[in-house]
Amino acid sequence: MSPPVILVTGSRRGIGAAIAELLQARGARVIRHASQARDDGAVGVDLADPLGPQALWEEALERAGGRIDVLVNNAGIFQPNPLEASDFEWLDRWEDTLRINLTAAAQLSRYAIRHWLESEGPDGRAGEEAAIRGRLVHIASRAGHRGDSPLHWHYAASKGGMLALHKTIARAYAAKGILSFAVAPGFTDTAMAGDYLSSRGGPALLADIPLGRVAEPEEIAAIAAFCALDAPPSMTGAVIDANGASYVR
Repeated sequence: MSPPVILVTGSRRGIGAAIAELLQARGARVIRHASQARDDGAVGVDLADPLGPQALWEEALERAGGRIDVLVNNAGIFQPNPLEASDFEWLDRWEDTLRINLTAAAQLSRYAIRHWLESEGPDGRAGEEAAIRGRLVHIASRAGHRGDSPLHWHYAASKGGMLALHKTIARAYAAKGILSFAVAPGFTDTAMAGDYLSSRGGPALLADIPLGRVAEPEEIAAIAAFCALDAPPSMTGAVIDANGASYVR
C-alpha cells in the first residue's frame, strides 16, 4: 500500500515540527505548512487570512496528487491580551487568535471531510460504509478544559472551541469512516511556552505540575502520530490529555 499522506499545519517549530518529523520517520508522506514559504518546501500560507485555509488545502492537495489521508490541525498562536489594552487592540487580538486557532482549523476540517466523503474507500465504494476514509488530529490544550491566565481568555476560548468542534465531527461522521481525535497538552517546552513560563515565575508554575516538568514536543508528537496512524476506530471522539497530571478529568 502507498504511504499515508498527511498535512500538518504549523510545522515550522515546536510541536508541529516534532509531529512532522515523527510521521516522516514512520514512513508517511508529510506536507508541511508554515505561515511563510521556506526553503524546506513547506506550503507558505498565512492562516490569519480568511482565504488562507482554502489556499493551503488546494496547494497541499495538488502536491499530494489529489489525495490527503490525515489532517493535523496544529497551527496556533498564543499572545497575551491584557484588560488594559485599548478596545481596538483587545478585540483585534481576540479575532486573530480565534481566526488562526479555531476558524482556520474548522475550514480545513471542512475541506478534508468533503474530500473524504467524495472519495472512494479501499473497497472501491464511494458512499456510506465505515471503512476508514480519513483522520483528523486536533492539537488543542489543557486550557480548553480548565481555562488559562487572565491574559489569555481568547486562547482558552479558542481551544475550548476546538474541542467542541472535534467532538461534533466525531459524532457526525464516524459512521462514514471519518475519525477525529484531539490532544490536549499542558505546558510544553516550546519557544511559545517558554516566554509564558518565564513571565509566570517558572518554578512556581511548575509546582502545579505533579510530574515536576513540562512536556517535551516529542511526547506530544508521539500521541499525535498514534492518532494519525494507529488509533483504532473506537477511539474516535477521544481527547487525550498530556499535562503531567496538572489537570485530571
